[in-house]
Amino acid sequence: MKKKLGLALGAGGARGVAHVGFLRALEEADIRADYVTGCSMGSIVGACYCAGIPMQTLHEVITTLRLSRIAQLNPNPLRACGLFRLNKARKLLEEYIGAQTQFSDLKIPFCCVATDLLSGKTVRLKEGSVVDAIIASSSVPGAFSPVERDGMLLVDGGVIERVPVRENKQMGAEVIVAVDVLGDLVTSVSEAPQNLIDTFLRYIDVIDTRVTQSKRRSRMKDIALWLVPELGDMDQYKVKNLDFAYEKGYELGKANVQKIAELVGE
Repeated sequence: MKKKLGLALGAGGARGVAHVGFLRALEEADIRADYVTGCSMGSIVGACYCAGIPMQTLHEVITTLRLSRIAQLNPNPLRACGLFRLNKARKLLEEYIGAQTQFSDLKIPFCCVATDLLSGKTVRLKEGSVVDAIIASSSVPGAFSPVERDGMLLVDGGVIERVPVRENKQMGAEVIVAVDVLGDLVTSVSEAPQNLIDTFLRYIDVIDTRVTQSKRRSRMKDIALWLVPELGDMDQYKVKNLDFAYEKGYELGKANVQKIAELVGE
């Protein structure tokens, strides 16, 4: 009997475009996930996949994006608690996923994660507006304004849970394939930080990597495959080299479709 396949798509900014290529390879092999979880960029790609958007279409849209098409400077960033607001990204997501689309409308069960700054806990978003949830899951602290929801102050889920494996298991997945597009950020940097912002982002990357490595070790019993595309020192914070990320994700998918098919019993 075929086992239930769960995909856990990790955070990764621009590197997250690799998820599109990975899913495209699975589509070509006629492998379909039964459950999907996502964080930050993984939540955006995962939601589009679960909504039935072909990955070729998403590839055409996402690889032409620029920061000016997804974000706008806040007039008062200190009061808004973020340099940018994701109003343009929201409109783009609503165009493809639908402004009124609820989690219950998706073709494949989906859950994304955010971090509540007030409680310090990971929040699982699996009900209500899909676009609202994606925006919350993708709001990188400092870069984008937090999202207020149900008494919580939500930011990027990658603060605590970069690759949401546990949530995938809770949904019912029997075979979990995790795709971590960030990998080991500690050893992938080719040069020292050049300014205050670079130093802060490097600090975040080091903590993020160590937390993810620790959680991965504790959850390996639940993970069938932990996959990392070969993206080198590609900068997750710069909206460029998106076709490169797509191709590396596609290569990763092609290299593993047979193994995934065997794991689920196809």
